[in-house]
Amino acid sequence: MTDRPIVHSPLPGPPSENRGAPTVVRPTPSTVGMAEPAAVALPLVAAVARGVALVVVLPVRLLWELIAAAGRLVYRSLLSPVGRFLHRWLLSPLSWALHRLLWVPLVWCARNLLWLPLRWVALTLVWLPLVWLGRGLAWAARTLIWQPLVWLAYGIAWVAGTLVWAPLVWLVERLVLPPLRWLGAALAPVGRLLWRGVGVLAGAVRAALVGLVRGTWWVVVGFGRLVVGAWRAAGRVLRLLHRLRLLPLGRGLRWVWRHTVLPLVRGVQWVWSVTVVPVAHGLGVAWRATVVPAARWTRRAVLDPARLAYREVLRALGLRR
Repeated sequence: MTDRPIVHSPLPGPPSENRGAPTVVRPTPSTVGMAEPAAVALPLVAAVARGVALVVVLPVRLLWELIAAAGRLVYRSLLSPVGRFLHRWLLSPLSWALHRLLWVPLVWCARNLLWLPLRWVALTLVWLPLVWLGRGLAWAARTLIWQPLVWLAYGIAWVAGTLVWAPLVWLVERLVLPPLRWLGAALAPVGRLLWRGVGVLAGAVRAALVGLVRGTWWVVVGFGRLVVGAWRAAGRVLRLLHRLRLLPLGRGLRWVWRHTVLPLVRGVQWVWSVTVVPVAHGLGVAWRATVVPAARWTRRAVLDPARLAYREVLRALGLRR
């Protein structure tokens, strides 16, 4: 024996503050006999742990590799060919048939038989007549109502200011007021004549206004009747178009749907029920018959005992309570 220190890993024992620190032991005559059994116990525990690992882990690993190899074989031999077959001979032709036989004709029918006629009818029979009618009403209101009213107002104002108001003022200021006292009897007939003239002029103005109002009302009523007639004609044209174009188009689309899409969908359902559903049921039955019992047996016969043995080994080594 020499004075060289010997470093040992800590053995299971009571916890301390520096449990993981190495212990330096000075050999003495009294401790030499006690260190030899500990040195012999560690290889024995390692051998037991290796044996448990060899007995438990190796079968589990082999079983796992077997399950993985079976899964890869099933995927390569069954699932991948079935998927390629379905994609190549079922899904691709089905998508092509749906696109060529259903989607493209529906788009063409909707564009050429529904959208373009409706657009032409809306632009030609509804929008353009309404635009023309609106422009005609605006022109008529401006030309036949507003401008004559403005001219009439200017004429009435000019007539009232030039022929009525100014002469009256002049007469009152120049001819009536100064000689009123001494020419009252002589100007009485003149006043009567002037009053009659003013009455005649007022009657003429009133008759002109009444005639203008009646003419304006006749124009407005005529344009209203024209608008109502155009609206009714557009409704009749649209109703006729609906009966002649839209109803046959809807019946044709319904016939095409019944004789193309529904048989195609039913054929796809039948092919799906004949090919995919039995394969899926077979895979489910095979999975329940092979993988599920193997997994259950592995868990009960291998994993649970291995876990219990691992816990017992840890408890025997003092690494777990």
